[in-house]
Amino acid sequence: MVNLFKKITEKQISRRTFLAATAAGTASLALAGCGTALAPVGAEYDAAAINGEGEWIPAACWFNCGYKCYNAALVVDNVVVRQKTDDTEPDSFSKPQLRGCLRGRAQQQQAFGADRLKYPMKRKHWEPLTGGDKSLRGKDEWVRISWDEALDYVAAELKHVKEKYGNSSILMPTWGSNMCDFYNTISAFGGYADVDDTSSVGTYKYGGGMVGIHNGGYGDANDRLDLLNCDTIVLYGCNPAWASAGLPSHNLIHAKEAGAKFIYVGPSYNESANLTDAKWIRVRPGTDTAFLLSVAYVMITEDDPLTNPLLDWDFLNRCTVGFDANHMPADAKLDENFKDYVLGKYDNHPKTPEWASEISGTPVEDIIWFAQEMHKDKKVSILHASAPARCNNADDFPQLLMTIAAMGGHYGKPGHSCGSGQYYCSTNGGPNLIRMGASGAPVIPNSCKEVITAPELWDAVLNGKYNRTGTTWEDFSSLWDPTYMGERDIDIRVIIHSWRNTLQTTQGVGKGIEAHRKVDFVFSCAYSLNISAQYSDIVLPIVTQWEKQSTYTYLTSYNRDMQFFPSRVMEPLFEAKSDQWIAVELGKRLGIDVNQAYPLSEEQQYFNCIAGTTVINKEGTDYETLVTITAEDLAWWEQKYGKVDGKPQQGHIGLRELMEKGIYKVERHEGDNYGAITYEAFVKDPEKNPLTTNSGKFEIYCQTKADIINRMGRSTLKPYPSYVQPLNGYEQSFKDWDKKIKGDYPYQVTNPHYLRRAHTGFDYLPWLREAMPNPVFISAVDAEEKGIKDGDTVLLTNPHGKVLRQASVSQRLMPGYIELPHGTWLELDEKTGIDKSGSDNYLCHPQTSGQGVSGYNTTLANLEKYEGEPLTPDHLWPMRVVIL
Repeated sequence: MVNLFKKITEKQISRRTFLAATAAGTASLALAGCGTALAPVGAEYDAAAINGEGEWIPAACWFNCGYKCYNAALVVDNVVVRQKTDDTEPDSFSKPQLRGCLRGRAQQQQAFGADRLKYPMKRKHWEPLTGGDKSLRGKDEWVRISWDEALDYVAAELKHVKEKYGNSSILMPTWGSNMCDFYNTISAFGGYADVDDTSSVGTYKYGGGMVGIHNGGYGDANDRLDLLNCDTIVLYGCNPAWASAGLPSHNLIHAKEAGAKFIYVGPSYNESANLTDAKWIRVRPGTDTAFLLSVAYVMITEDDPLTNPLLDWDFLNRCTVGFDANHMPADAKLDENFKDYVLGKYDNHPKTPEWASEISGTPVEDIIWFAQEMHKDKKVSILHASAPARCNNADDFPQLLMTIAAMGGHYGKPGHSCGSGQYYCSTNGGPNLIRMGASGAPVIPNSCKEVITAPELWDAVLNGKYNRTGTTWEDFSSLWDPTYMGERDIDIRVIIHSWRNTLQTTQGVGKGIEAHRKVDFVFSCAYSLNISAQYSDIVLPIVTQWEKQSTYTYLTSYNRDMQFFPSRVMEPLFEAKSDQWIAVELGKRLGIDVNQAYPLSEEQQYFNCIAGTTVINKEGTDYETLVTITAEDLAWWEQKYGKVDGKPQQGHIGLRELMEKGIYKVERHEGDNYGAITYEAFVKDPEKNPLTTNSGKFEIYCQTKADIINRMGRSTLKPYPSYVQPLNGYEQSFKDWDKKIKGDYPYQVTNPHYLRRAHTGFDYLPWLREAMPNPVFISAVDAEEKGIKDGDTVLLTNPHGKVLRQASVSQRLMPGYIELPHGTWLELDEKTGIDKSGSDNYLCHPQTSGQGVSGYNTTLANLEKYEGEPLTPDHLWPMRVVIL
């Protein structure tokens, strides 16, 4: 058989011809419009797949969609010609197949896409040390350069800026050292300014751990088998059917079949609500605290211990502080409590359903009904997403949702829980039953202490000042140290895009472009021309996770019952290199000790992760070694992947069997020893099993929360949950709230996760573009008022940007509310200022509040039918193919 990959690397055929050739065997990997001159060769590959040739290899599905699913690739001559999902064992509730969604099944278009970057390149009009014509960033031509040239240029720029301005002038958003292969290189070079982004978790990032729930709001619901015990399951702002597609929906269906009743709370009736036939409780974006305060009011005023025991007073008295005046924490500075605030003692405004309804749009009767459903004698699990926490001035939301659950006693018992129902540990809370081993790679601390809050990032670059309130994911201690906080000068001269598409994923893309055109130097590592790379001076082509042994970060399973072990699928295409190879070569040029920074090969790190993996024992009391490794296994590994240091060990499954399967599952069944009833020990005996709060209990009154967030200087919060009007929220859409006169930007816009993408990943894949056209979802009521029909091109505008999208008119949205899916790649016409992709962060307000939340879901805009040329469907757009 002709080896296409060899021909490509030897440049005997072009990349475009290669894609056309493989189209017949890979369901149109090539773009529409590409030729098919070598279709017979594609047919030969297709025949190879049919005849059983090639090798099925467990493959990483590496994007952060909020879940992880099984993926496998059929490889013939280093070309992926087929993909499949989990068929390693028969499907059952005890050991379910972890089936991938359409995103993971389109992964081969990432690795073999026509837009893969092939060679190191620089902007045509870039000049060393001066930046050349910076105004051309984002629209300049590209020139191919060698790896030596590229690395020499980057090293020279970094040395220059360090010598002249110091390490704080180097900006490198990392979101955690273990997620950035450049971390050790730049840290050893003296450090860099980092970015603090509350990102997906919103105000759960800091607000959760302070009041007693799990930090970040993850993993604190009960496990999937306990869902079968529930009378009622609340999906609060959740849509796992889209955001965490795969097994979470499967778990919800089983709970429904077991008799659970579902309630969905949010501004639109989404696919997860539809899947579970949930009752819809309408709540406008950013108004959740008003809604929940009125729920608390009903529970308090209608509670009767004899005839209508809504409140679990035993739980409140034993397990919480601050609910009423008789149970205040010892560190309280304010003579106020939550109950009296709700009843209006302090402001003469009881938080009644009538008060909340005007703000949240929730019918009064629905508020009362929902409050009654939180009854202490009903088995209720509240599964929340972080969407309501991704709003400005939503700092009280995590504490308030915890309070509602505590009022009903819905913690620490079978059928009762309150925790994450989306993203990590979605519908399956509790500690992982399989724990990956450590890679053994060292982490060199970043000695630079500059940490810029994400929504304020571009202003900091443009204006040279910022309010230092954030911290890194590894070290929250600076939140408790006021010496770190306050206004600081900052002079950013270099931006490094090492792993994250920061320009696209940070609010205020328009300002971000200005910032990129201001600094002296920008470089990116990327495998396709995302907008962070587009606005760079030098771009280094990196491999995908299919072209290397996947790193620890991408291996971690978000399902506690299972763990993935993918392998390298293919050799690197063209001149793409791994992040670590680039980091080492750059480190040599920067004069750091690369043997100290990177003592282990990528293969050794992966092997260490596998060898160190442990699994829960049969008793559920401890963890045991998972993988059996023999001397023969070590020889096999060396022949297949390269030599590693290892020694024989005894476990539950052989190394070769594990690597052939690529997945290990723990079988579950009712009554096993692996169940997770989160907070169970605490609820049974709070004194012997205290939480990590100052009081050791759930803090409905939390002095720490108020002190720390108020110290940041953006908001003034009570220690207990109270109503704070959202910045850029519903009330601010009015010119005159009392007279209900709407302002210039009367529509609320949120940015839900969408099946076409995982954040910004996958957005340019033709298959997914055709399957998921990425419209803007608008209410049928608003559409009728504006004369908009399904499929019409519409324009959204606000002071920060203008975007176009086709309308999808729906009865499932509250009037005045618009959904603009998150994550598209900017397609900006600089003359008109209009982005035709519908980029959410181009429209999002680059403003923040409270703890510095990225308030993606508090955006205001105007909506109108577009009178210009209608948009062409996205799948017909040309890909960003760089021809050098």
